[in-house]
Amino acid sequence: MQTASKKVINGWAMYDWANSVYNLVITTTFFPIYFNAATKDHFKSDKISFLGRDFVNSALYDYAIAAAYLVIALLYPILTSIADTRGNKKKFMQFFCYMGALGCSALYFFEGANVEYGIFMFILAAIGYCGSLVFYNSYLPEIAAEADRDRISAKGYSFGYIGSVLLQIIGFVLVLVLPSAGMASRLTFLLTGIWWLGFAQITFRILPASQPSIQKHTSDILKESFGEIKKVYSQVKLMPVLKRFLRGFFFYNMGVQTVMLAATMFGSKMLGLNETKLIITVVIIQLVAILGAWGMSRLSAIYGNLKVLMGVVVLWIFICLAAYYTAVVKENGGDPEFHFYGLAVAVGLVMGGIQSLSRSTYSKLMPETRDTASFFSYYDLTEKIAIVIGIFSFGFIEELTGSMKTSVLSLIVFFVIGLIWLYSALYKQQQKAS
Repeated sequence: MQTASKKVINGWAMYDWANSVYNLVITTTFFPIYFNAATKDHFKSDKISFLGRDFVNSALYDYAIAAAYLVIALLYPILTSIADTRGNKKKFMQFFCYMGALGCSALYFFEGANVEYGIFMFILAAIGYCGSLVFYNSYLPEIAAEADRDRISAKGYSFGYIGSVLLQIIGFVLVLVLPSAGMASRLTFLLTGIWWLGFAQITFRILPASQPSIQKHTSDILKESFGEIKKVYSQVKLMPVLKRFLRGFFFYNMGVQTVMLAATMFGSKMLGLNETKLIITVVIIQLVAILGAWGMSRLSAIYGNLKVLMGVVVLWIFICLAAYYTAVVKENGGDPEFHFYGLAVAVGLVMGGIQSLSRSTYSKLMPETRDTASFFSYYDLTEKIAIVIGIFSFGFIEELTGSMKTSVLSLIVFFVIGLIWLYSALYKQQQKAS
């Protein structure tokens, strides 16, 4: 196949520009800081009430993320089966985009006391974000030849990081100029929804309609959808390299996504850093991540995707150890600020690269098919279940031990298992090549 025109590629990448603000503003920076501060201010404690039960506020935040990703994981097979067999991938992408943007904007009305409302809107935004991404990702093999997928995947992530940093800076300015940091955060939630909805229109105007599967579809959507996942699974089982890569991805992604989702809460609650320093830290991560995504696409062309992924996973293990040490420094009365900045640079270098390279590696290893949404549904299903397990474990271990420090250390187990499976995939790939 031929790679699509530059206009189409840029139109596709613009959706990363549009929706990455959710990932940065809502799940990474402003909302976790605001949620922690607003609920603690109202309840006068880290223990807050939700649906008649008391939770540690940061653990409740983790459980809310896990619940959102569990819902979307259950919906994925149904949605992507409909999209693949009926050729309406773009319509579903639009539906979830609008849902997510509405959820983000509605967080403007969350003030700390109305916890149930805040959690529900947060979950709605997360479902919208995840739901639209499966259709966005599944466009990659339709618009890009295999040789160009690493580069184009990295371009999408780079667009996302640049766009999200711009809105992050706007939010940071609001924090500096407005008398209330809480109002500044709430306005940023509103702007996030508007930004996402507005810039997504560029993608929806340019991106071509997807092609339906040549296979006939039935009226039994449930049977058809889970049949698609079963069909993909049966194909994956017969592909030893892809099978092992997905197992590795499942485990190392538990660690990667949990670090990304919990990092700001860790800096705020565990290390006691203020909002300004945390926002600066996240901007550093995003800027460095652009170089990371670009650099790893270059390295993969030289050394191969699996070898580069293995090296990156090793770096993630050292990041977890360094985060644990940083928490110890704080507990012993030291100043963890510059340690945290160092962690931010390290996370930035490997964050964008491992996401971009994982996506393009999967698109290379999967068989040629017109049912791209079903295959990427399987990929995203793997990713989302990993997030559910990872972030739930992180919150549960914090509630159990009373410290995020132990939760961070436990993530190393996920990375080690992922590394073993990546090595197994590389070994099989080299066997097939010889």
